[in-house]
Amino acid sequence: MVFDNLYLNKDHLDGFDNYKYNAIDTNPLGTYIMHPFWNALIKVTPRWIAPNLLTFVGFLFTVGASLLLAYYDYGFYVSGMYYKGDPIPRWVFGVVSLFIFISYSLDGLDGKQARRTGTSGPLGELFDHGLDSWTTVFIPTALYSIFGRDDPNTIQPIRMYYICIMVFINFYLAHWEKYNTGVLYLPWSYDFSMVGLVFFFGLTAIFGPEKWKMSLTDNYSFGHVTEITFYFTTFITNIPVSIYNIYVSHRDKTGKNLSILEGSRPLVPLTVFVSLCLIWVKMSPTNILERDPRIFFMMSGAIFSNICCRLIVAQMSKTRCEAHNNLLSFMVVAIFFSVFLPPVELLCMYMMALISIVTHIYYGGCVVKQMADHFKIMCFKIPYKKH
Repeated sequence: MVFDNLYLNKDHLDGFDNYKYNAIDTNPLGTYIMHPFWNALIKVTPRWIAPNLLTFVGFLFTVGASLLLAYYDYGFYVSGMYYKGDPIPRWVFGVVSLFIFISYSLDGLDGKQARRTGTSGPLGELFDHGLDSWTTVFIPTALYSIFGRDDPNTIQPIRMYYICIMVFINFYLAHWEKYNTGVLYLPWSYDFSMVGLVFFFGLTAIFGPEKWKMSLTDNYSFGHVTEITFYFTTFITNIPVSIYNIYVSHRDKTGKNLSILEGSRPLVPLTVFVSLCLIWVKMSPTNILERDPRIFFMMSGAIFSNICCRLIVAQMSKTRCEAHNNLLSFMVVAIFFSVFLPPVELLCMYMMALISIVTHIYYGGCVVKQMADHFKIMCFKIPYKKH
């Protein structure tokens, strides 16, 4: 694949030339536990390893965890109460726990390695957060394999899909905030969720997924409480906090002071994306989400990541965010054919997933190459080229 499309214009590149990282992290778990751990770990990390290589390898470990679970539990049935086949081997959950820990650690090391080697720059931040936006679909789907579907103590694919949407929204909010305020407020939920997942998968490897089938109350199982937690963090904590931070920034004139219309512009593609996904699920004549939830999740994750990456480019370069994403047009076509030609719906979803993933990889490769050429650096190698 040749990455030769120029997605970044002169305004984007000029904005990146003047970009400075500005983030606030008040998370006690990160401040008092994880950062000291990473500070010790970075001392034994070879200086010749490029920060972006750490980022990319960490992303591959997340993908690897998802693929491993897909091999043993493609349809999310294996951990369900009514599944009659062989269970997922416990060592698989242990490997997933290790992979998530490695991915999380490498994600915490890349910025420190960049500062340590004097190679910090906007390409590294874009590369890091862009890949993080794609992991938002791999982590929840991995979690789903612990509970399994078709089980009274867990949740069905449609409700699992709602959880994925909550994760998408929570990640997007941080960059929408920065688009308006100029400051990236790092959410507490990320560190707590990643550390929690490491322990959660680790304990599953020891005791087995059946231990999580317990009911915490008469009406709510552990799976239901986990689901409610995602809704609570989205609607009760994250959304109000994001709106408040933007309000304070506008009130005190510390941010970009955009109008309500311009400040809300990044929400347009996200809203259209979520709406189209739910329309497809609700109008599906063949119950497409039940037929192959994993591919529907993966398709949605690729589209979301593409939308989010374009927002990240806009907020970092201080340019106007795109209000439309071409993948959404393809999705409209896929929904149309699915509704009026039910026999081809599954094929439409597979084609949409393929188009979304290939398009997003191509977009990411082109943007990274264009920025690397602009700054006269190499993405995965230290030392950088001399001017």
